[in-house]
Amino acid sequence: MGKIVLVTGAARQLGGRFVRRIQRDPGVDRVIALDAVTPGHQLGDAEFVLADIRQSAIARILAEHSVDTVVHLDVSAKASGAGGRTTVKETNVIGTMQLLGACQKSPAVQRLVVKSSTNVYGSAPRDPAVFTETTPPKSLPSGGFAKDTVEVEGYVRGFARRRPDVAVCVLRFANILGPEPDSPLADYLTLPVLPTVLGYDPRLQFVHEDDVVDVLEIAAREPRRGTLNSGTFNIAGDGVLLLSQCSRRLGRPTVPVLLPAVTWVGTALRTIGMTDFSPEQIRLLTHGRVVSTVQMRETLGFRPRFTTAETFAEFARSRGPGLLPPERVGRAVGRLAELPLGGGQAGTTHSTHGAR
Repeated sequence: MGKIVLVTGAARQLGGRFVRRIQRDPGVDRVIALDAVTPGHQLGDAEFVLADIRQSAIARILAEHSVDTVVHLDVSAKASGAGGRTTVKETNVIGTMQLLGACQKSPAVQRLVVKSSTNVYGSAPRDPAVFTETTPPKSLPSGGFAKDTVEVEGYVRGFARRRPDVAVCVLRFANILGPEPDSPLADYLTLPVLPTVLGYDPRLQFVHEDDVVDVLEIAAREPRRGTLNSGTFNIAGDGVLLLSQCSRRLGRPTVPVLLPAVTWVGTALRTIGMTDFSPEQIRLLTHGRVVSTVQMRETLGFRPRFTTAETFAEFARSRGPGLLPPERVGRAVGRLAELPLGGGQAGTTHSTHGAR
């Protein structure tokens, strides 16, 4: 890892965890934690700089501290402070442009790591069963965080062409969950009743917060022998879950809604501030999305500690029992199975008799 590391988005939960983690690396001399809002968590011995990456001052900060490794985590679907969707988009897109411009001018910068998302693939009815890093989306995202990530990655590719001497790593994370998630999807899954799209049961992938911090550390240091941490990589836990499986494991009932009406439900939920049920999230909950992690394993050399199911189990435990706890539902189903059928003998005896 570089001697002097700058981390954007340090006020966010994942940013703070990563700042604390890299300080334990003996090859790191200093960590500069940067955000536009003061973090509510400890950053260890890192030097916190209150600054907005949308402003040109970021170039001065890179130069003053002779930063050689930049880890850009301030790309998110939710605002970390005051402000709505406009603030988020400006931070994601304009902030990334300013940061990359500053990196381009800094001769000290040697490595750039960018947090992206599998949202870049979109969600459409004719999508492939599995997206690889080189699979083009059937339809580009038209708005929201998904469009932000597409634009961010476009600027990063342009930077990589202009500064071929800088090692650039883009990590496309699946939906991040764990005990302390901070995403619109986590807010949706926390609703007491989950509105779903009638006739659809999408496949979903998750990646654990701990694995996110682990892979960021791999991306920010010099590559291990036999691996390469420059390029674009999908990051997700093994396996998939259906949305119906997620609702059962959470103990939260679903309310299937016709697709046109889901938009109205989303608008209502946004209005009362319960969750950002955006059009891109509606598409995800309609068509789902699954990505290949072959390059993550074979090239990057990273193997997640948590599968998709294990990640979701951690999230479910942190949320507490829902309206229909799975254990209670299981006991109820068991009691129903023991009831006599047709007023005769027990169910097992009755079906044995009928089979003769």
